[in-house]
Amino acid sequence: MTKNLDLNGLKSIADNYDLFYIDLWGVIHNGIKLHEHSIIVLKELLKKDKAFVLLTNAPRPNKTVINFLQKMGMDQELRDHVFTSGEASLNYLKKNFLLKKFYHIGPLRDFDLFNLFENNKCDDIKESEYLLCTGLFDDYDKDLTYYKNLFDKQLNKKMICTNPDLIVDRGDNRELCAGSVAMVFEKMGGEVVYFGKPHPEVYNQSIDNNNKKILAIGDNLNTDIKGANLLNYDSLLISNGIHKNEIKDKGIHQVAKEYETIINFIQSDLKW
Repeated sequence: MTKNLDLNGLKSIADNYDLFYIDLWGVIHNGIKLHEHSIIVLKELLKKDKAFVLLTNAPRPNKTVINFLQKMGMDQELRDHVFTSGEASLNYLKKNFLLKKFYHIGPLRDFDLFNLFENNKCDDIKESEYLLCTGLFDDYDKDLTYYKNLFDKQLNKKMICTNPDLIVDRGDNRELCAGSVAMVFEKMGGEVVYFGKPHPEVYNQSIDNNNKKILAIGDNLNTDIKGANLLNYDSLLISNGIHKNEIKDKGIHQVAKEYETIINFIQSDLKW
């Protein structure tokens, strides 16, 4: 049974947990501005000396997202808790693929993910040894058919996907993410290695989570909530995120069933 926290707030359950995994985009900000009530939550968790990680499926190193949050006006004591799927994938790439040639699928702004091995970047996908997907090309950010044609005859190569999200809402606009491209590759028969929620590696790299009672908070059932379910964490869904219209039309219990997820708590927006 999913419990609604809109009346009593997160403070009503906070003492039950040692560690909080909190999504950034859709919970703490909307891609344009910070949500004031969620910032209050983070400050209250600090007061209670509760551990938390701002865990995001951003295909960028930690420092890039930290700089982004600084520009939004987030205090340093909060920014220091960021961990990204990009950082997790970068650790993996440095260990396993540092000297191999790759073809980058994604916008030019994601270049900082592969600064260390930029010389291994191929302009021709045929010359690459693996594919590094951080998102969609700016010129083809809505056309998944383009990627189906691009991947033809490249399915023997491994794809590293640094953001398993399928979609994200930037303000009022919905955008496709790297996970949508990776899904095209997988459906064609290719192998994808994912870094980010719901896959365990990003949680385990971010902080020592052994023997902790954990609550995962997010607005995405496919990543935030499914990740919590896979790792046996309790979950809190922010319902004014990407599933807002589905929940409004069908109700939370039907939506949870359709996505095959268990939602312990629900809240319209993250509030203390």
